[in-house]
Amino acid sequence: MTRSIVATDQAPAAIGPYSQAVRAGNTVYLSGQIPLDPARGELVTGDIAAQARRVFDNLRAVCAAAGGSLDQVVRVGIYLTDLGHFAAVNAVMAEYFKQPYPARSTIGVAALPRGAAVEVDAILALD
Repeated sequence: MTRSIVATDQAPAAIGPYSQAVRAGNTVYLSGQIPLDPARGELVTGDIAAQARRVFDNLRAVCAAAGGSLDQVVRVGIYLTDLGHFAAVNAVMAEYFKQPYPARSTIGVAALPRGAAVEVDAILALD
């Protein structure tokens, strides 16, 4: 199976040895996004809702670069440094996804790159 790299300047560039996403067949594996503003390369400040919106905006941009949309996401992984933010991130996710919702896991972690409070990765199934 051939794999191809997905990249866009509408989402933050990778900050390590990885790609924004990799397409294998009709499946696209999106790397985790933290709340980096793609234009400035700086972490979005403010409450967790503002940070989560930036993360989902970044994921939406990578989905578009792959030829898809958030409507085709089949799985989401959410990583939080404070599980007390679970409800707020849940509410933001509901702004970006509609039923039927993708499968999801939410995991509490000790730390994330650049001191982010939230990171989200996803799997996209293209039609």
